[in-house]
Amino acid sequence: MGGSTDHVTEKREAQQLFKLEIGDGVATVVMNRAPVNAMSEAWVAAFNALLDDLQVRSDWSVLHLRSNQRAFCAGADLKEMRQRLATPDGIDAQIDVVRGYQELFARIEALDRVSLAEIGTTALGGGFELALACDLRIAAHEAKLGLPEARLGLLPGAGGTQRLTRLCGRSVALRLILGAEVLDGSQAAQLGLVQWSTPLADLPDTAAGIARRIAALPGHAVAAAKLCISAADTPGEAGFTAELDQTRALMLTDRTKSLVAAFLDRAAR
Repeated sequence: MGGSTDHVTEKREAQQLFKLEIGDGVATVVMNRAPVNAMSEAWVAAFNALLDDLQVRSDWSVLHLRSNQRAFCAGADLKEMRQRLATPDGIDAQIDVVRGYQELFARIEALDRVSLAEIGTTALGGGFELALACDLRIAAHEAKLGLPEARLGLLPGAGGTQRLTRLCGRSVALRLILGAEVLDGSQAAQLGLVQWSTPLADLPDTAAGIARRIAALPGHAVAAAKLCISAADTPGEAGFTAELDQTRALMLTDRTKSLVAAFLDRAAR
Protein backbone atom coordinates (compact mmCIF):
# COMPACT_ATOMS: atom_id res chain seq x y z
CA MET A 1 0.00 0.00 0.00
CA GLY A 2 2.80 2.40 0.93
CA GLY A 3 4.66 1.71 -2.33
CA SER A 4 1.59 2.60 -4.36
CA THR A 5 1.13 5.82 -2.39
CA ASP A 6 4.80 6.71 -2.92
CA HIS A 7 4.45 6.24 -6.68
CA VAL A 8 1.37 8.45 -6.79
CA THR A 9 3.26 11.15 -4.90
CA GLU A 10 6.27 10.86 -7.19
CA LYS A 11 4.01 11.02 -10.25
CA ARG A 12 2.36 14.18 -8.89
CA GLU A 13 5.78 15.73 -8.24
CA ALA A 14 6.91 14.75 -11.74
CA GLN A 15 3.99 16.67 -13.19
CA GLN A 16 5.08 19.74 -11.22
CA LEU A 17 8.82 19.50 -11.88
CA PHE A 18 8.61 18.36 -15.50
CA LYS A 19 6.21 19.36 -18.25
CA LEU A 20 5.57 16.55 -20.74
CA GLU A 21 4.16 16.87 -24.24
CA ILE A 22 4.05 14.04 -26.76
CA GLY A 23 3.53 14.61 -30.47
CA ASP A 24 4.99 13.44 -33.80
CA GLY A 25 6.73 10.59 -31.99
CA VAL A 26 8.64 12.99 -29.71
CA ALA A 27 8.30 13.08 -25.92
CA THR A 28 9.32 16.63 -25.04
CA VAL A 29 10.21 16.93 -21.36
CA VAL A 30 10.65 20.49 -20.09
CA MET A 31 12.50 20.69 -16.79
CA ASN A 32 10.54 23.12 -14.65
CA ARG A 33 12.10 23.39 -11.19
CA ALA A 34 12.70 27.07 -10.45
CA PRO A 35 15.06 28.75 -10.58
CA VAL A 36 17.79 26.53 -12.10
CA ASN A 37 16.53 22.91 -12.13
CA ALA A 38 18.67 21.89 -9.17
CA MET A 39 18.69 18.12 -8.67
CA SER A 40 17.02 17.47 -5.31
CA GLU A 41 16.20 13.97 -4.08
CA ALA A 42 12.56 14.66 -4.96
CA TRP A 43 13.66 15.78 -8.44
CA VAL A 44 15.50 12.49 -9.02
CA ALA A 45 12.53 10.44 -7.77
CA ALA A 46 10.15 12.44 -9.96
CA PHE A 47 12.36 11.98 -13.03
CA ASN A 48 12.41 8.22 -12.42
CA ALA A 49 8.61 8.23 -12.07
CA LEU A 50 8.35 10.11 -15.36
CA LEU A 51 10.55 7.52 -17.07
CA ASP A 52 8.42 4.74 -15.56
CA ASP A 53 5.35 6.21 -17.24
CA LEU A 54 7.10 6.90 -20.53
CA GLN A 55 8.56 3.43 -20.84
CA VAL A 56 5.12 1.79 -20.97
CA ARG A 57 3.99 4.11 -23.77
CA SER A 58 4.53 3.34 -27.45
CA ASP A 59 3.66 6.75 -28.90
CA TRP A 60 7.18 8.19 -28.81
CA SER A 61 10.64 7.24 -30.02
CA VAL A 62 12.65 10.36 -29.14
CA LEU A 63 13.05 11.90 -25.68
CA HIS A 64 13.69 15.64 -26.09
CA LEU A 65 14.96 17.15 -22.83
CA ARG A 66 14.96 20.93 -22.41
CA SER A 67 14.51 23.63 -19.78
CA ASN A 68 12.36 26.70 -19.23
CA GLN A 69 14.48 27.95 -16.32
CA ARG A 70 17.65 30.06 -16.03
CA ALA A 71 19.81 26.94 -16.45
CA PHE A 72 19.47 23.70 -18.36
CA CYS A 73 20.27 22.02 -15.05
CA ALA A 74 22.42 23.38 -12.24
CA GLY A 75 23.40 20.00 -10.81
CA ALA A 76 23.08 19.09 -7.13
CA ASP A 77 20.69 20.98 -4.89
CA LEU A 78 23.18 22.91 -2.72
CA LYS A 79 20.73 23.53 0.13
CA GLU A 80 20.09 19.79 0.50
CA MET A 81 23.80 19.07 0.18
CA ARG A 82 24.65 21.55 2.96
CA GLN A 83 22.04 20.04 5.27
CA ARG A 84 23.14 16.50 4.47
CA LEU A 85 26.83 17.15 5.09
CA ALA A 86 26.00 18.69 8.48
CA THR A 87 24.77 15.31 9.77
CA PRO A 88 27.05 12.70 11.42
CA ASP A 89 26.83 10.37 8.43
CA GLY A 90 26.76 13.21 5.92
CA ILE A 91 29.48 11.96 3.59
CA ASP A 92 27.93 8.49 3.26
CA ALA A 93 24.52 10.08 2.71
CA GLN A 94 25.95 12.33 -0.01
CA ILE A 95 27.58 9.36 -1.74
CA ASP A 96 24.19 7.63 -1.75
CA VAL A 97 22.66 10.67 -3.43
CA VAL A 98 25.39 10.75 -6.08
CA ARG A 99 24.79 7.03 -6.64
CA GLY A 100 21.16 7.94 -7.31
CA TYR A 101 22.30 10.45 -9.95
CA GLN A 102 24.44 7.74 -11.55
CA GLU A 103 21.53 5.31 -11.65
CA LEU A 104 19.16 7.87 -13.18
CA PHE A 105 21.67 8.91 -15.83
CA ALA A 106 22.47 5.27 -16.63
CA ARG A 107 18.76 4.67 -17.09
CA ILE A 108 18.51 7.54 -19.58
CA GLU A 109 21.58 6.28 -21.44
CA ALA A 110 20.14 2.74 -21.61
CA LEU A 111 16.78 3.76 -23.09
CA ASP A 112 15.94 1.76 -26.20
CA ARG A 113 14.87 5.05 -27.76
CA VAL A 114 16.85 8.16 -28.66
CA SER A 115 17.47 10.99 -26.18
CA LEU A 116 18.31 14.58 -27.15
CA ALA A 117 19.44 17.30 -24.72
CA GLU A 118 18.73 20.88 -25.77
CA ILE A 119 21.09 23.18 -23.85
CA GLY A 120 20.14 26.82 -24.12
CA THR A 121 21.90 28.28 -21.10
CA THR A 122 24.12 26.78 -18.38
CA ALA A 123 24.91 23.09 -17.95
CA LEU A 124 27.73 22.69 -15.47
CA GLY A 125 28.70 19.83 -13.18
CA GLY A 126 25.80 17.45 -12.63
CA GLY A 127 23.72 19.34 -15.16
CA PHE A 128 26.23 18.58 -17.89
CA GLU A 129 26.54 14.99 -16.65
CA LEU A 130 22.79 14.73 -17.29
CA ALA A 131 23.31 15.98 -20.84
CA LEU A 132 26.19 13.53 -21.35
CA ALA A 133 23.81 10.67 -20.51
CA CYS A 134 21.72 11.61 -23.55
CA ASP A 135 22.55 10.20 -26.98
CA LEU A 136 22.52 13.59 -28.67
CA ARG A 137 23.24 17.14 -27.53
CA ILE A 138 22.64 20.51 -29.13
CA ALA A 139 23.75 23.74 -27.46
CA ALA A 140 23.31 27.42 -28.07
CA HIS A 141 26.49 29.25 -29.02
CA GLU A 142 25.91 31.30 -25.87
CA ALA A 143 25.53 28.31 -23.51
CA LYS A 144 28.09 27.46 -20.83
CA LEU A 145 29.10 23.82 -20.45
CA GLY A 146 31.67 21.96 -18.41
CA LEU A 147 32.64 19.83 -15.45
CA PRO A 148 34.40 22.30 -13.13
CA GLU A 149 34.09 20.26 -9.90
CA ALA A 150 37.88 20.34 -9.36
CA ARG A 151 37.51 24.00 -8.33
CA LEU A 152 35.71 22.71 -5.21
CA GLY A 153 38.17 19.92 -4.54
CA LEU A 154 35.73 17.41 -6.03
CA LEU A 155 35.35 15.46 -9.26
CA PRO A 156 32.40 14.87 -11.62
CA GLY A 157 31.21 11.69 -9.91
CA ALA A 158 27.80 11.21 -11.52
CA GLY A 159 29.34 9.60 -14.59
CA GLY A 160 31.20 12.63 -15.91
CA THR A 161 34.74 11.23 -15.86
CA GLN A 162 33.56 8.10 -17.68
CA ARG A 163 31.17 9.49 -20.27
CA LEU A 164 33.30 12.49 -21.23
CA THR A 165 36.35 10.24 -21.71
CA ARG A 166 34.38 7.80 -23.87
CA LEU A 167 32.88 10.64 -25.85
CA CYS A 168 35.90 12.85 -26.51
CA GLY A 169 38.89 10.71 -25.59
CA ARG A 170 41.34 10.79 -22.71
CA SER A 171 43.19 13.90 -23.90
CA VAL A 172 40.14 16.15 -24.06
CA ALA A 173 38.72 14.76 -20.82
CA LEU A 174 42.00 15.45 -19.03
CA ARG A 175 42.08 19.00 -20.37
CA LEU A 176 38.51 19.82 -19.40
CA ILE A 177 38.18 18.01 -16.06
CA LEU A 178 41.65 18.64 -14.65
CA GLY A 179 41.56 22.23 -15.88
CA ALA A 180 37.97 22.81 -14.74
CA GLU A 181 37.30 24.51 -18.07
CA VAL A 182 33.95 26.02 -19.00
CA LEU A 183 33.20 26.17 -22.71
CA ASP A 184 30.60 27.95 -24.77
CA GLY A 185 28.41 25.99 -27.17
CA SER A 186 30.60 26.64 -30.21
CA GLN A 187 33.75 25.42 -28.42
CA ALA A 188 31.86 22.40 -27.12
CA ALA A 189 30.86 21.46 -30.67
CA GLN A 190 34.43 21.81 -31.90
CA LEU A 191 35.64 19.37 -29.23
CA GLY A 192 32.77 16.93 -29.76
CA LEU A 193 30.98 17.49 -26.45
CA VAL A 194 27.82 18.36 -28.39
CA GLN A 195 26.89 17.38 -31.91
CA TRP A 196 25.37 20.72 -32.93
CA SER A 197 25.64 24.36 -31.89
CA THR A 198 23.41 27.16 -33.07
CA PRO A 199 22.50 30.72 -32.08
CA LEU A 200 20.18 30.78 -29.08
CA ALA A 201 17.37 32.33 -31.11
CA ASP A 202 17.42 29.35 -33.49
CA LEU A 203 17.92 26.65 -30.87
CA PRO A 204 14.31 25.61 -30.06
CA ASP A 205 13.28 25.18 -33.71
CA THR A 206 16.53 23.46 -34.67
CA ALA A 207 16.35 21.03 -31.75
CA ALA A 208 12.68 20.26 -32.38
CA GLY A 209 13.45 19.65 -36.06
CA ILE A 210 16.20 17.18 -35.19
CA ALA A 211 13.89 15.36 -32.79
CA ARG A 212 11.08 15.10 -35.36
CA ARG A 213 13.46 13.92 -38.10
CA ILE A 214 14.77 11.07 -35.95
CA ALA A 215 11.29 10.19 -34.70
CA ALA A 216 10.16 9.78 -38.33
CA LEU A 217 12.67 6.94 -38.86
CA PRO A 218 11.69 3.32 -38.17
CA GLY A 219 12.07 3.10 -34.39
CA HIS A 220 13.08 -0.55 -34.33
CA ALA A 221 16.00 0.12 -36.66
CA VAL A 222 17.16 3.15 -34.68
CA ALA A 223 17.02 1.11 -31.44
CA ALA A 224 19.06 -1.69 -33.01
CA ALA A 225 21.65 0.77 -34.35
CA LYS A 226 21.94 2.39 -30.90
CA LEU A 227 22.56 -1.03 -29.35
CA CYS A 228 25.34 -1.76 -31.85
CA ILE A 229 26.97 1.64 -31.35
CA SER A 230 27.01 0.97 -27.59
CA ALA A 231 28.70 -2.36 -28.26
CA ALA A 232 31.62 -0.51 -29.86
CA ASP A 233 32.87 0.23 -26.32
CA THR A 234 33.38 -3.51 -25.77
CA PRO A 235 36.84 -4.80 -26.77
CA GLY A 236 37.05 -7.56 -29.36
CA GLU A 237 34.50 -8.72 -31.88
CA ALA A 238 31.32 -8.28 -29.84
CA GLY A 239 30.22 -5.22 -31.78
CA PHE A 240 30.54 -6.97 -35.15
CA THR A 241 28.57 -9.92 -33.84
CA ALA A 242 25.91 -7.54 -32.56
CA GLU A 243 25.64 -6.01 -36.03
CA LEU A 244 24.98 -9.41 -37.58
CA ASP A 245 22.50 -10.42 -34.89
CA GLN A 246 20.60 -7.15 -35.06
CA THR A 247 20.57 -7.17 -38.88
CA ARG A 248 19.04 -10.65 -38.84
CA ALA A 249 16.44 -9.59 -36.27
CA LEU A 250 15.52 -6.50 -38.28
CA MET A 251 15.18 -8.45 -41.53
CA LEU A 252 12.69 -10.77 -39.84
CA THR A 253 10.33 -7.89 -39.00
CA ASP A 254 7.39 -7.05 -41.24
CA ARG A 255 8.29 -3.36 -41.24
CA THR A 256 11.81 -3.92 -42.53
CA LYS A 257 10.65 -6.50 -45.06
CA SER A 258 8.17 -3.96 -46.44
CA LEU A 259 10.67 -1.10 -46.54
CA VAL A 260 13.40 -3.19 -48.19
CA ALA A 261 10.98 -4.64 -50.76
CA ALA A 262 9.77 -1.16 -51.71
CA PHE A 263 13.34 0.07 -52.03
CA LEU A 264 14.35 -2.86 -54.25
CA ASP A 265 11.29 -2.35 -56.43
CA ARG A 266 12.18 1.32 -56.97
CA ALA A 267 15.80 0.43 -57.73
CA ALA A 268 14.71 -2.10 -60.35
CA ARG A 269 12.68 0.40 -62.36
